[in-house]
Amino acid sequence: MKREFWEHKNILITGGTSGLGRALALHLNEAGAKVAVIARTRQAINDLVRTYPRIIGIQGDVSSKEAIYPIAGEVHTRLGDVDVLFNVASYLGKSPLRMLMDTDCEDFEKVLQTNLVGPFRLTKAILPSMLLKQQGVVVNISSDAAVTPYAGWGAYGSSKAAVDQLTAIFQEELGELGVRFFAVDPGDMNTPMHFAAVPNADPTQLRDPRDSARRLLELVETGDQGMVRRSV
Repeated sequence: MKREFWEHKNILITGGTSGLGRALALHLNEAGAKVAVIARTRQAINDLVRTYPRIIGIQGDVSSKEAIYPIAGEVHTRLGDVDVLFNVASYLGKSPLRMLMDTDCEDFEKVLQTNLVGPFRLTKAILPSMLLKQQGVVVNISSDAAVTPYAGWGAYGSSKAAVDQLTAIFQEELGELGVRFFAVDPGDMNTPMHFAAVPNADPTQLRDPRDSARRLLELVETGDQGMVRRSV
């Protein structure tokens, strides 16, 4: 990581109190960035901020239409204009994972609201200041499930495939205006969400989310003009 790249930048991370989101927040906080994390539960935010008081904690559910603009307003007040947005918050669906034909329509919709529509709404709310300055980065977290059809992962995989296309179109439409968009597959990580999906997974075969976070940040540092379906 290049401290000089991140120092003094304003960073917003959804799902920032656990797994990859937390790892990103800690790396960036150490690098001197001003970091705000969004999470649904107040206790998780309090636990993080108690240990890392420079991090700004914002309670909110990005899957909720009504929550997006209050979240954006608090971000503007407490963080300022966002330089880099990491859309990390994700939802797998009910555990144990179900075949598509056994997936309730309401649960499929909830996965899409969290993984696709929520990032879309939040990105739209954050973009105006980036476009005004003609610079900014939006990173959407994808998955190999976006391109590989795993049985039982239908709702999640469908949402991540849509995230890839969403990212590609944003890049096509706005890339020349100075905003870069990335869809990044961080690999299989040792996180609570992974074990919710695969309870018998061997932790020694999973990545430390801190390593995936570091690789992701190095990708953003490269200055590439945005891309889709990168793995780190």
